Amino acid sequence: MKRIAVYPGTFDPVTKGHEALVLKALPLFDEIIIAIGHNSKKQTYFPIEKRKAWLETIFSNYPQVKIDTFDGLTVNYCKEKNARFILRGLRNPTDFEYEGNIAQANSTLNPEIETVFLISNPGLSIVSSSIVREIHRHGGDISQFIPSGIIIE
Repeated sequence: MKRIAVYPGTFDPVTKGHEALVLKALPLFDEIIIAIGHNSKKQTYFPIEKRKAWLETIFSNYPQVKIDTFDGLTVNYCKEKNARFILRGLRNPTDFEYEGNIAQANSTLNPEIETVFLISNPGLSIVSSSIVREIHRHGGDISQFIPSGIIIE
């Protein structure tokens, strides 16, 4: 059976942390679907089409990485895609607590889907999309936080 993982998020914008997590996870899975979700609690900053295009550019040399969008519950999307794993990154103890609660809820909804946590690379634990958005919103240089080849106006 193919090992398919879904890496859900808003990727608003995609960061070097997101990129590093996918690259770290590649040896673990046959396919990784980066699934850009619509989070009802988040007001997005960049259009979903732009975020999808950035991710397609970043991972264009990795045929085992697919980019998609979805609405609704992540576990339902996983079932639709025959994915048995949800991929999540942990930067700090706060992430662990938050992501752990979500993983337990997902496990209750569908015990056949397992959440896999990977620890962020040293030096990238401070990088978050919300910090990058704030720097960008106030005219700061975000180039050190986003993958090379991505242009954000």
